Amino acid sequence: MKATGIVRRIDDLGRVVIPKEIRRTMRIREGDPLEIYTSRDGEVIFKKYSLMGGLDDFAAQFCETLSKSAGFPAAVTDRDTVIAVAGGGKRELLGKRLSGELEQIMEDRKIYQHQPGEREIFVTDTGDAYRAAVAAPIIAEGDVLGMVLFVTDGDKATGETEYKLAQTIAAFLGKHMEG
Repeated sequence: MKATGIVRRIDDLGRVVIPKEIRRTMRIREGDPLEIYTSRDGEVIFKKYSLMGGLDDFAAQFCETLSKSAGFPAAVTDRDTVIAVAGGGKRELLGKRLSGELEQIMEDRKIYQHQPGEREIFVTDTGDAYRAAVAAPIIAEGDVLGMVLFVTDGDKATGETEYKLAQTIAAFLGKHMEG
């Protein structure tokens, strides 16, 4: 754990304000759910809660199927990180924080498909070799929970099949999370 040197008092309703700098660094937005943990040492720990977090194995099976069907590496994300990958890039992508551009696509709630000649969008904020070829937001009960991605590390272009597959799996996962 890293000390910040910031001290906050709890108000009469038991609330504490998380400083703006920490919210920005940790990408905590208004309305984001936080899970609260306590330790035997008396620590209170806030952790970003991911509804998609419990779907790791389920999402990994989808990624495996998608990758084999389309011939592209496939990934599923929550709002912040890649939670499942198949078909290549697992070591470089799994558990890594999403790029700001990919987060913006998620917030826009539109399916993205890279077009030749367009600026490429990296999957992670480390700018590794993997770029988004298709990105479909997962929406449940009006909330964006993550994305279904086809990724590429080369010049291979996606088509209508990959677009529809990502769209269908994202819609399915969104419905699954509602039920």
